[in-house]
Amino acid sequence: MKSEPVRLTQYSHGAGCGCKIAPDVLSRILADTADQVDTEAFPSLLVGHQSRDDAAAVILDDERALLSTTDFFMPIVDDPYDFGRIAATNAVSDIYAMGGEPQLAIAILGWPVNQLAPEIANLVVKGGRDVCRKLGFPLAGGHSIDAPEPLFGLAVTGLVERTHLKQNGSASAEDLLILTKPLGIGIHTTAEKQGKLATAHQGLATELMCQSNKIGALLARLSGVHALTDVTGFGLAGHLLEMCRGANLSAIIDPTAVPRLPGLEDYIALGCIPGGTERNFEAVRGCLPPLSSRDKAVLCDPQTSGGLLVALAPAALDEVQALLIAHQTPHTVIGSFVSSGNGKPAIHLKPR
Repeated sequence: MKSEPVRLTQYSHGAGCGCKIAPDVLSRILADTADQVDTEAFPSLLVGHQSRDDAAAVILDDERALLSTTDFFMPIVDDPYDFGRIAATNAVSDIYAMGGEPQLAIAILGWPVNQLAPEIANLVVKGGRDVCRKLGFPLAGGHSIDAPEPLFGLAVTGLVERTHLKQNGSASAEDLLILTKPLGIGIHTTAEKQGKLATAHQGLATELMCQSNKIGALLARLSGVHALTDVTGFGLAGHLLEMCRGANLSAIIDPTAVPRLPGLEDYIALGCIPGGTERNFEAVRGCLPPLSSRDKAVLCDPQTSGGLLVALAPAALDEVQALLIAHQTPHTVIGSFVSSGNGKPAIHLKPR
């Protein structure tokens, strides 16, 4: 008798970057730690956790900085090999979003050894290793524990020229905003988990999550690119608000321009909304205008291995788009940054 294939998502209470602790809760966790990073005691520290950037950075020499990041989560797809690929692609994205090139990764594996065979974990690790190899750096080791739910990710070390180091809070007023991947990964994966995903949409989210953000290292070399981040578990609204707060600016978004995976309106109507959406919305609602249920579901949808959010000078648009086109990277101008008139960063929606 043929055994049923293992469905990894049945073994986890969360999925992908939707497992992230909500931004407001995370702020409370870190509230008493801001003063623990003493820049006088550690003068080589360029970027710490206070700026909510994608990776930490320390001075390596006069020209280069060392980048360090980690990311792990529970399964967002059932296939173990794809789970490994997605987790690795997502983790290394933080290095690219800072303008760096990954040099080395080590794996983080939690596995319910009494419920799932080690051979399944082997496929997860293989998926992660294959991504690292494809992107040109080794998966050189790691650490594993017996855990109640499967989880996998990487700690990644990268290098960046200090003049090319990009942070999420360095945008300027009037900068344009480009997004490189469509939204809706959380909605699609939830629809799949609920058995509601249309046949024509099968595999679209997995394909998207496995597309690397390697273009970030090239974008960072352009002087007209002022800020970079990747859109993951906090959704577009959450990560954009981090950019706004870092630069003390507001943003205006054209909701009709925001790229989306197909079928989102139907899946929203069917209730295929991840639990992380509401947490994301509650964390940013004070900085948003009133939203329709549709806009809320899309703008606050937790993304896993989402696209890059790029802040660039208007004069650099042609150069940036030429680079993206040359590297076959889909992209959309979705809005711009503006001065925060009242001193409180916010996100505004352009009227439809």
